[in-house]
Amino acid sequence: MSRYLTSGKIALLALVELYAESRFPNQSVVPVLSFVIRHLVSPKENTAFILTLEHIKSATLHQPSAVVGRTIFDLLLKKLWEINSFDALHTFFANIQTYLIEPEHADKSPVRVHGEKSMLSRTSVLGCFVRRAALEYVRLQFHDAVSLWRSFIAYREPTLAMWKKRNLGAGPMSFDVNLKGLGFGDGVVGVVYGRGKESRDCTVSTDDVERLLEFQVESMQRMGTRIPDDMQVQLRQMLSTNVTIPALTHYVEFLNSWRSGDYPGSFDNLHRYFDYTMHNRDRTFYQYALLNLAILQADFGCYRESILAMQETINTARENKDMACLNFSLSWLYHFHKAHPQDCPDVISSRMERESLQFLKAKAKEGGMHHLQSMAHLSEAKQILVGGESIPAAFESILRSSHLNVTKNIHNAMGSQILLQSSLWSRMGISYLSWMNCELFLSKYRVNSPIEDVVKALCRSAYITDEALERLDQVDQECLRTLKVYQYWATYVGLLKLRQAMYKFGPSHHTGDTAAAELLLQQLSASPYVEPDCALEIAICRLDLLSRRGNYSAALTAITQLSEELVRDRADIYHRIRVMIIKADLLSKCGRTVKGLSVAISAATIAWRSRLLPALFQAFRTIANILIHMGEFSAAYSMMDNIMPQVLECEDAYLNAQCFSCLADAQMGLAGARKGAGRNECLHRALEFIDRGFAEYSRIRDARSQMTLMSQKARIQDFTGEKSLRDDAVKWYKQLKKGS
Repeated sequence: MSRYLTSGKIALLALVELYAESRFPNQSVVPVLSFVIRHLVSPKENTAFILTLEHIKSATLHQPSAVVGRTIFDLLLKKLWEINSFDALHTFFANIQTYLIEPEHADKSPVRVHGEKSMLSRTSVLGCFVRRAALEYVRLQFHDAVSLWRSFIAYREPTLAMWKKRNLGAGPMSFDVNLKGLGFGDGVVGVVYGRGKESRDCTVSTDDVERLLEFQVESMQRMGTRIPDDMQVQLRQMLSTNVTIPALTHYVEFLNSWRSGDYPGSFDNLHRYFDYTMHNRDRTFYQYALLNLAILQADFGCYRESILAMQETINTARENKDMACLNFSLSWLYHFHKAHPQDCPDVISSRMERESLQFLKAKAKEGGMHHLQSMAHLSEAKQILVGGESIPAAFESILRSSHLNVTKNIHNAMGSQILLQSSLWSRMGISYLSWMNCELFLSKYRVNSPIEDVVKALCRSAYITDEALERLDQVDQECLRTLKVYQYWATYVGLLKLRQAMYKFGPSHHTGDTAAAELLLQQLSASPYVEPDCALEIAICRLDLLSRRGNYSAALTAITQLSEELVRDRADIYHRIRVMIIKADLLSKCGRTVKGLSVAISAATIAWRSRLLPALFQAFRTIANILIHMGEFSAAYSMMDNIMPQVLECEDAYLNAQCFSCLADAQMGLAGARKGAGRNECLHRALEFIDRGFAEYSRIRDARSQMTLMSQKARIQDFTGEKSLRDDAVKWYKQLKKGS
């Protein structure tokens, strides 16, 4: 077992020696050396961690060499089979060092002459590789060196057939010149090489395992994913070859357990990793142990313990003057306070105001932490939107973040930026731009973005379109292997199914989809980890369900409690306006029209000041309904008729349907106050609005509202004497009732 050397690295050394012997023509230097260096520096996503001869063959077989009629792979094959004994392996490592030269004596001439040595600077990438390989070979104990030799024999064995074509004297025992004339059944061969020649002890080294683990940690932290199944298999194969298991293995297991939702396993592996780390590095990494512990506790709902661990992290980072850890901890604490204000102590809440955000931006800029600075600008934009403040100021902060992401090449922050842009367009009532931003992110930036941002974009894009469930069902299952991401996706799917179930029954239906809706609501409410947006949607669905069943007293009690919670937690102004509009609707249905009108006008005023156009139009629709209940049909129709062009630009089917239904009610009210041609004109307008509202309700499959509109249409056509059209409307009503 070797700490660094493997059979693959011996093959790379042979390629380096061929390069130093000036056996590469100019056109082959760049591709071959790029291949070598790619396997020496930190591996990227497409780099093989276990270098096989097949990888080397594919990179060198079609590259010509300085020898006419021979490729570089032909020369490499000759070089490898010239190492035909354990002594030859010693000689190979001794000779490779003769190509090294001190930097000050290095030849700066770019001209390379075939057959002459091209010396390697000791400080170059290739020179450092040669020096370390020679040093590691010298440090090997005898049995480890023999294991390396046996592994090299097995590594080279698949090329024997190709070597025989080029060297007619090659035979089964060519792997060791000392065994010439002997056979595999000979006792000497059995003593030296055991059963055959194969040995896997040096297939991988400790360095290979550490590189693989570092790559996995970087990928899991950057993308928020678990270890892929094929990578887990490869890692297990590596660790089964008697290699020394690095302490980083425990950290990889911690991340994998954390993402999969295994709280005891993640807690245990975190302690194991930092026990080893603290033992080797004293208290240098103590703050990072606390930081990981705090984030772990928060993800599993232990908020109080998480706050205590994060406070200790901040104190330790200050003691050790670790500004990177300190700034990240303060940023995390700020976002945690915004997400869970009720769980933060008053001391922390008093500090987590806008001044702390300005402090984070300044410190991130001073320390060159561009990712943190970009996220601070996005947090500022989000805070502006949550408070209902200036829209241009929010755009300015988003553009500052975008400038940093582009100029500093911060790929994994693009998802958060584009999702916030999408949310901003949606709040302004421009649904097409909101959807287009999600699609732009999914088509151009999903590869380098955290998986959580990808699933959020998919859910938001699906929520805007008509085929939401069908699109969510097409999500790649590999994206859902992380528990937190799966819960977010499952909550969205559950909300869509709950909406569909609620749309399929009316007040007189107490079976079937009523039971399904109640079951889905119970399942969604039982989840302990729900995003704030999803939690509000669940609460609104509960209110809608109570209202559809006619239980207005319980609905009013629940919405009053929800409104108080939102005010206490300083929730998003958009959420508070939506709750105010629902409360105004409930008050109107309960007969308290004046109180409902007051609440609706307050909601409209706040929505206009915050430029939340969809909420503003919903408030106008509520005011119009209340005016209709008060008999002010003309005022209600005039208000709705004036805003309908802007309402249609929002491309919200539910809002469009409610507005058309309101216009139809206003026209029917006006028809009751008129006679003759004026009455018929109002009724025909009402029928037109009913048809358009029915089409919009059909897009969202709201069977209950469709039945209501068909009932109104049948009564109007019965009044106007259009018996055949009335019968068609009645038939539609019966089909909808049967289908629901």
